[in-house]
Amino acid sequence: MADAPAYRIWPPVALGIPLLAGVAITTAAGDPVALAVGASRAVGIVLVIAFALWNGWALWLMARHRTALLPGGSTRVILDKGPFRVSRNPLYLGLIALDIALALLWPSFWALLLTPLGVAALWWGAIAPEERYLHEKFSAEYDDYRTRVRRWL
Repeated sequence: MADAPAYRIWPPVALGIPLLAGVAITTAAGDPVALAVGASRAVGIVLVIAFALWNGWALWLMARHRTALLPGGSTRVILDKGPFRVSRNPLYLGLIALDIALALLWPSFWALLLTPLGVAALWWGAIAPEERYLHEKFSAEYDDYRTRVRRWL
């Protein structure tokens, strides 16, 4: 077993392709539903701030415990503190919030509509291989963590 998850797709790409496709459709054809620009901008800004704080906290904990910061690196420990106490995938959760924020800040209804496609690609390309890797590496410790902590929230 390689000491790293065998990702099928890099997480930012999984979310980024549907986001960019949605923005391209909005630019070329417009949106069938207009997003309220003021409200979209406000929610988008809040989500960007939440992403920065949440992912910053998770990355700080990962660095503190000397485990891989980037997807595809070796995991040294199962973290169950901070954001890892409430989500098994706090960095991916943050990326999804950023993806939604960018769709709202554009604003692009199509990018927002395609977000679930990006989440599905993220699950298939990164989360499933990562969970398989963590189970193989940490066995019962990871299985116990999985029973205590939800994937998202």
